[in-house]
Amino acid sequence: MTQRPVVSLTDCADPNALARQSARIAALFGATPSILPLTGPDPEGAAALTLLDLLRATDLVGGPTQPTVFLVNIAPRDGHWPNGVPFCYFHLRGHLVISTLNARVLAPLRGYLGVEEVQVTDVREVVEAAAGQWAGLAQQEVEEIVRTQFRSLWYVPLLARWLVDGRPVPAQPQPLPEPAAEEAHVRVAVVDNFGNCKLDRPAALIPGGTEGGWLLHSPREGGTVEVGRFDRLPDVPHGRPGITTGSSGVGFAELVVRGGSAADLFGLREGDRLPCLTS
Repeated sequence: MTQRPVVSLTDCADPNALARQSARIAALFGATPSILPLTGPDPEGAAALTLLDLLRATDLVGGPTQPTVFLVNIAPRDGHWPNGVPFCYFHLRGHLVISTLNARVLAPLRGYLGVEEVQVTDVREVVEAAAGQWAGLAQQEVEEIVRTQFRSLWYVPLLARWLVDGRPVPAQPQPLPEPAAEEAHVRVAVVDNFGNCKLDRPAALIPGGTEGGWLLHSPREGGTVEVGRFDRLPDVPHGRPGITTGSSGVGFAELVVRGGSAADLFGLREGDRLPCLTS
């Protein structure tokens, strides 16, 4: 059996769910996975930036890398699908990515990594094909996997195992949509443990600030606060806020306070738009 590291992003993140997923993936792949729970107010936005970061983290190594499996379970919050959105997969530089078919999560991959197409799977079609060709699954077990709402536990790890093993998994190609035009408002994608707010686009695409700064509303200060533009966090004066080129994405911006918390100063959470970002 081919062993590969497995990294999972999921919004099913209570201890019971994480333990079950860890045990199932470990049994299938022979190693304990890294599971990153996304429990904030905007798991889709956090997943989009984090998945981009995971794939970017395999660059700049000066040599070959270990093929890795990335699993993403962030269902769109639209209630459109009767038993959940389909799962899709694609390969990038030898890595396998399996994800819920979530346009907001996947769109940055086309814009910044050039992923143009995914393979969309149907749970019943895949599991029945496996049972008929290579997997020792009885019909009752097939129905249990097909009907369960916990597909990220019962279906996705099997799909990953079968794809890594080179099984002929049935799927339909589907192009990723062209990246939408950037919103006028910039959103907070991730708030890190220091209170730095990782934004949803490269620093070079942040509107305004051509003269070196913005005015941003601060509930804590009861008015607007001047926010400068800086290249890196060490360039921001101590105790002052700034927008810098951060560590995420491909030069994505971060709203920071040197020696403090931008999230606290500006009252921001993941998914929030930056209020009154004007130059």
